[in-house]
Amino acid sequence: MFNQQASQSSQLFNTASALSAPSVLNDERDSILARWNQLQAFWGVGKGYYSSSTPPVEFSQENPFCRFKAVGYSCVPDVKDEDGLVALALNKKEADVRSQQQQLVESMHKVLGGNPTLSVNVEGVRALPDDQAEMIIYLVERSPNGTSKRVPASTLYSYMEQMNVKSVLQQLGVIMAVSRTALTPAQLKQLLQNPPAGVDPIIWEQAKVDNPDPEKLIPVPMVGFKELHSHSLIHTLASAACPSVQHTHSLFPSVLSCVFQVLIKQEVQRKSGYAIQLDEEHLRVQLETIQSDLNAPTQFKGRLNELMSQIRMQNHFGAVRSEERYRVDADLLREIKQHLKHQQEGLSHLISVIKDDLDDIKTIEDGLHDSVHGRSSKLS
Repeated sequence: MFNQQASQSSQLFNTASALSAPSVLNDERDSILARWNQLQAFWGVGKGYYSSSTPPVEFSQENPFCRFKAVGYSCVPDVKDEDGLVALALNKKEADVRSQQQQLVESMHKVLGGNPTLSVNVEGVRALPDDQAEMIIYLVERSPNGTSKRVPASTLYSYMEQMNVKSVLQQLGVIMAVSRTALTPAQLKQLLQNPPAGVDPIIWEQAKVDNPDPEKLIPVPMVGFKELHSHSLIHTLASAACPSVQHTHSLFPSVLSCVFQVLIKQEVQRKSGYAIQLDEEHLRVQLETIQSDLNAPTQFKGRLNELMSQIRMQNHFGAVRSEERYRVDADLLREIKQHLKHQQEGLSHLISVIKDDLDDIKTIEDGLHDSVHGRSSKLS
């Protein structure tokens, strides 16, 4: 234990020497070498030379200075090891996997030993991004007395991870195998208590605090783009068993933001000590002009603020109108109906009286017309 701690301390000292004070050429070029070592350490690849008499430091993505790291969340499978489920990611389209399913099963049976007491079964097939597919399988072992049981997922996964078996599976199009097994409480506690290699303990503790669903999700480190891609694929394989894993889709913008921050810092360090160049000055003027245009009261920002105010006002009035509800008491409703009925009866009676009056007026008009016509005949 003491020797291991001493070795780690020595490795850290050598790394710090390569990043801050290398003494290879013993002139101003050592400062350039230090920056080159810093860039390699940030990237997580390369060798850091710090002395002409000792071997260089090997920079891996697990070194504490690597910047291409993030912590995401993976779903904790709730299936048992006895269920024997193993998810296979294949570099084939879903339609091709379904059409070739029988051939794939027979080939996998041969890869797994070809034992007649064993049979490969398919739990399901579904599509994955980038024209890939997932096939969930389990292995059933039949005993001579006629009983059968599933081979544990851990046993099947361990066998598939053997180099000779793994290479043959790759020829069948298998990119990755993931065991669908739940962690025991002891395993989960061990995982959470010990930060992974290369991950700062403070970041690991913060990741545990920020876990959106501690009952179903566990923090997992992601170092480098290759591991990020692998985690994305594992994330997709596990999403069917854990809907809450969808919350981790926000991981990718955060990772991209981290990458951009690293690139910005590297560019700042690269230009440190240099005067502002002509193209940078032109870029600054252009950015200031754009900012002035955006902030002008009659330009885009002012119009956007006005539109936002109108939208808020419409939303407010819409919410007020949606909250308005009218309710009429049953007794009052009956009185209103009765009153309207009386009004209707009164209007009907009034219409009848008006019709009778019109008939009388018509009779009077006819009588007057006949009287006037008779007088005219006598005068003639």
